[in-house]
Amino acid sequence: MSVETPNEKPVSRVKVAATVVFYLVAAIAMVVANKWVLNETKTPLFFLFAQLIIACVLFVFCHVLGLLKLPRTLDMHIVKGLSPLIACNVLGLSFNNYCLKYVDASFYQVARGLVLPITVATSAVLIHSRPSLKVLGACALVTAGFFVGVLLDRSASSPSASANSPSLIGIFFGVLSSFTTALLAVVIKSCLPVVGNSALDLAWYNNLLSAALLAPLIVLVGEGPDVMDLLFGTASVVKTATGMTAFDTFLYGSAITGLFGFLINIAGFMSIKVTSPITHMVSSAVKGVLQSILGVWFFHDVISGGRGTSIALILFGSIYYTWVKNQEVVERERKESSLPMTSSNKNGYEAVPTKERE
Repeated sequence: MSVETPNEKPVSRVKVAATVVFYLVAAIAMVVANKWVLNETKTPLFFLFAQLIIACVLFVFCHVLGLLKLPRTLDMHIVKGLSPLIACNVLGLSFNNYCLKYVDASFYQVARGLVLPITVATSAVLIHSRPSLKVLGACALVTAGFFVGVLLDRSASSPSASANSPSLIGIFFGVLSSFTTALLAVVIKSCLPVVGNSALDLAWYNNLLSAALLAPLIVLVGEGPDVMDLLFGTASVVKTATGMTAFDTFLYGSAITGLFGFLINIAGFMSIKVTSPITHMVSSAVKGVLQSILGVWFFHDVISGGRGTSIALILFGSIYYTWVKNQEVVERERKESSLPMTSSNKNGYEAVPTKERE
């Protein structure tokens, strides 16, 4: 379902299918492993720091093997230019982990269900992109799904949370995560020129500088004593209900999520590059459904009627939004192709592609 150009060979169905499966496996494994560790530890930011460090080590390892080429310079111009991205990334990842800590894995998609409406609203405010009525309808459907899950679900509390820690905390972090996710797309676009429009360089600097920013934040939010207990205290010797110590869970979970965190950048990029936007959005929606099913399987989550309805509304709203946007692009390109040739075109100037204008 990729977009083809006259001089470009169509992508094979096998490659598209393999890419989608790769993306699904990497993304789902990341969430499940994150939830597994966050259920056993009290250090979500230190856990995130370990993931970023492992991802950086894997970047360097691949550079040494010649699989990719990393930039060798890091100056204040780059740090200053990428500071909005780093701040947004660190906040977004932190909110994600806090959200996942306080809600079930099957409720995680619902808690972050406002990503699409906030993204559309952000685009309307920052780049003056006026949404159509159908797009607003899709956003309304997704928003309705979010509120159905929040108001009607009665099993959203995390098993790891106490009775006095309702899921409202997780929902609060989910909404904050939705805001940072919406802003991230705009910030990435503005920061790409800082690294010569290289997505690989941007991913490397993003992981490296995010880890550097997280280090002092771990101390500032008060995770220091819990980190010391995890590494050297009772959490490193006392076994939990899983038969492992909290330190063992943290160690294995960090290794798994660090690896998949490294792969998820490649997976997301490949999914967008090799498949069409519709395929990517549908695979993201399917990921959320599979994530909920695995939450029931691994963590014994309960899918109530409210939660199931919420997930279905968010799923269909997201797919409908993607279909509407695709139809709008097709209609716009059809109208542009039917326009008479302008004098500038006669002089040999090429029209700016629709995607670049957007």
